Amino acid sequence: MNREIEPEWRCRWCRSADGAVVLDLGLQPAADRFPPADDATPDALHPLRMVLCRACGLAQLEVDDTDADEPRGVEPAALVEQAHAAVDDLAAAGLAARGARAAEEPSPHGGSWLGFLRERGLAVVDDGPVDLLVDSLGMMHDADQRAALLARADRLAPEGVLALHVHPLGTILRDGTWNALRHGHFGYYSVTWLVAAAEAVGLAPVGLWRYGLYGGTVVLALARVGSRRAAESDGGAALREVLAAEAAAGVTDPDAIGALQERVTRSSRALRAWLDARGDDVVVGYGAASRAVALLRAAGVTGLDLRAVVDASPAKRGLSMPGTAADGEHRVPILAPAALGALGPRWVLLFVPDLLAEVRAAYPQVEADGGRWVVAEPEPAEVVPERVQG
Repeated sequence: MNREIEPEWRCRWCRSADGAVVLDLGLQPAADRFPPADDATPDALHPLRMVLCRACGLAQLEVDDTDADEPRGVEPAALVEQAHAAVDDLAAAGLAARGARAAEEPSPHGGSWLGFLRERGLAVVDDGPVDLLVDSLGMMHDADQRAALLARADRLAPEGVLALHVHPLGTILRDGTWNALRHGHFGYYSVTWLVAAAEAVGLAPVGLWRYGLYGGTVVLALARVGSRRAAESDGGAALREVLAAEAAAGVTDPDAIGALQERVTRSSRALRAWLDARGDDVVVGYGAASRAVALLRAAGVTGLDLRAVVDASPAKRGLSMPGTAADGEHRVPILAPAALGALGPRWVLLFVPDLLAEVRAAYPQVEADGGRWVVAEPEPAEVVPERVQG
């Protein structure tokens, strides 16, 4: 990767100017600005590149001059199940005890764990030191990564624990999910980097748990250096396994991460070819997710290819997918799931793979009417209809 970083770039953690561009998606619309479906104004475009800091190893968004707020989506069942499992795991490890003071950092799309914490008898508070602070996919939205982690560490009581739920860089590399890169997501964490960053602010790992969400997420538990919890734990076997796997994958190597660039070409060409082969079939998308925006733009998808994208979020209805129109024409509108019946799609492209089991159960009429679900990434994969037992 020989592309130069922006001259004004500084690492969002260590302020180094020594970085390497490892993924370049060119000019992209803001993934969290969903234009009205009847808006003929061309989408504003912004550079979208990932830089790896050679000094500290943080993969990060290079620059972001967007300022849109993402409309709130509906929590998928897989996300709710993962949150429940994580709270159970923290409780089993003695890190979510009845009566403990707990708080949660806000996140645009991480869901909330507070209900599960209350069920276990924890006292949810708004301020003051806490015994458990949870952050589900939240910290990556902070432009100043050092300030963000310091603020979280400062909220902990002397024996308090910070539980960070992240989609690790190792998973992104393994699965080739290059479209995890988007405006508003400033940090792309390896567990290797998180452990080192935590040590720099006086925290040490006391546990790690792995989950299947988004191809593989982790919850990393951190406690104050010098606390009883930190003294009694080395982080555990799961942490050591993840660190070893990341070392083998090259999460601090610009060339290894740069392999994501080839995946952009492969997946976008595959989607374009799949759509071109559908002829006059009605194709509808499901899931107006921000991760779909760069994929649709890279594949040149417009309303001539997709009749609509349906989504369960009321906040997105009447809007359209960013980047799907040339000169404001042929936008892909976002419709309520009830539109599936009226549109009668032959194919439904699913842009959030974790939703597959949920949407198939919720909308059986798609397959009953002869339609097929297709997982859109990393390359379109048609889902074999389940055989009806009779």
